[in-house]
Amino acid sequence: MSRETATLAEYAVGLSYDDIPTDVVARAKDCIIDTVAVTTFSSSLPWSRTVAKYAESTGPGGRSTILGPDRTRVTAPMAALANGAMAHGFEMDCLRQPSVGIHAGATVALPGLAVAEDLGASGKELVTAFVAGNEVLSRVGLAGQHSSEQLGFHAPGLTGPIGSAVIAGRLMGLDAGRMTCAMGIAGSLSSGLLEFIRSGTGGMVKRLHLGRAAEGGVMAASLARDGFTGPETVLEGEFGFLNVFCRNPDPSQLTKGLGAIFETRNICLKRFSCHITAHTPVQAILDLKAEHGFSGDDVESITVHGSKKMATHHDIAEPADVMLAQYSTRFCVAVAMLKDPLDPTSFMEASVEDEAIRDLCRRSRVVERTDEAGKNMPWATIVDVALRNGRTVTKQADTFMGMPVDPVSREDLSAKFMRLTSSMEPDWQNRVRDALFDLENYGDVSSLL
Repeated sequence: MSRETATLAEYAVGLSYDDIPTDVVARAKDCIIDTVAVTTFSSSLPWSRTVAKYAESTGPGGRSTILGPDRTRVTAPMAALANGAMAHGFEMDCLRQPSVGIHAGATVALPGLAVAEDLGASGKELVTAFVAGNEVLSRVGLAGQHSSEQLGFHAPGLTGPIGSAVIAGRLMGLDAGRMTCAMGIAGSLSSGLLEFIRSGTGGMVKRLHLGRAAEGGVMAASLARDGFTGPETVLEGEFGFLNVFCRNPDPSQLTKGLGAIFETRNICLKRFSCHITAHTPVQAILDLKAEHGFSGDDVESITVHGSKKMATHHDIAEPADVMLAQYSTRFCVAVAMLKDPLDPTSFMEASVEDEAIRDLCRRSRVVERTDEAGKNMPWATIVDVALRNGRTVTKQADTFMGMPVDPVSREDLSAKFMRLTSSMEPDWQNRVRDALFDLENYGDVSSLL
């Protein structure tokens, strides 16, 4: 009988800090640092405040912190809910490259941080648990072949509870049997629909998918700790995750290279506040402007050649709100042409209502790229900019800074942290930044935030 779920649980329980290569520890910390920063920035947004208010009213009296200026303490599941939703609150949270529909910051780092605060775990314990959770989460995404979104599911809402359950269960000290049950429970909490794309309304729910995933994993691990059971074959079984939520899955990916190949190395940090599929076209726009010296006023039209998903999910000509705008490749390249895409405020409501941006958005289009390179590198794009003087300039963008092949430096990550946490007191910024950069040597995480 197949037992991939149990094998992953045994791995997660047995992983030692000393088993983790130094560069993997560094990448794990990068993800945690980046996630705390983007969550803090997003904490003041209206939809973030709505979720935080719910968490505050539902989980008072806990020891886990909702990030942001108020730093309210609530129960661990409610902190995971609020922080997970806020991490995804402005399209800046990290993910895996190549994408398999997972967001380790929102659905592993933040529920882990909430549980670590609650239990008084050490920084080294948190780092180890993060790697365990991300290695399991990544393999679930790989095995699913990123097919869930073709069916209308939002992938991080499906995979996220499993990664959250693993990091929470590891910090709670679950044995392999109870960890298997935690994953079994988490699989039944998977949820998230992409109807907001087709409807053109209700984009706030996209943020909630990741918050709910983070909360669900903490709940699953807590129940398993107390003896609640879940199916031992939740991933590989006939009615398990891969066979229900995915099409043509590859179960062998669940345990391939387990313990030898560290998927944590593939974490990708974002530079722009937009969906990851827009990052390479935005980079291409910046490169073209620098190379040819034109401005947005000189542009007649923009054509983006991208993946099938970009053409089917992200070709949104008239985004109705900020959420759909950040999901729209057309809108994102228009922002890159007319504003500074490195400034997250460039993607806020004022830009959605800016007629010049909306006009250029309508004069842009997204077409599916059919060449072999495009198939092998789904984020790679070719951008054609037709200028009013009759010229057309073209740029191919395969990468951007933040991808594993072009990582963000510690100096740039520190600057990003300080920029995105500017709503906090300088003493908090400096202390938390320094502690996170040295997280493996930090003592009681309950005092960190």
